[in-house]
Amino acid sequence: MNERVSAEVELAWEDFHRLVNMTSDELRTWLLTDASGEEAFPAGPSPGVSELGSRVVDVLRKRKVDLTEGDAEVMQEVVDYVEDRLENRPPNAERDEEWRHALMSVGHDPLRPDPSSA
Repeated sequence: MNERVSAEVELAWEDFHRLVNMTSDELRTWLLTDASGEEAFPAGPSPGVSELGSRVVDVLRKRKVDLTEGDAEVMQEVVDYVEDRLENRPPNAERDEEWRHALMSVGHDPLRPDPSSA
């Protein structure tokens, strides 16, 4: 079994875990609540969670050595998404539920204290 990961996957893993501050269980629970919004429960006969959020839960449950290139793409998509939302923070972001919910739907709770700044 090859226990090595590519440099690309390693970098994606580090960036992803720097920004995703919710556990797989926390994110799964969040995605299954009404509070996560219409995107999590699309209209139609079979409600489910957003595809990206579901894929983030899957990635969070993996060991680094088990990641695929597809997982690296998901991690990079989440990093880009979260960084964009944080850079374009709305006025009074702490009270903007839509902004916070969008971030939480990919595993980043902007109101959670950053452990690296403690």
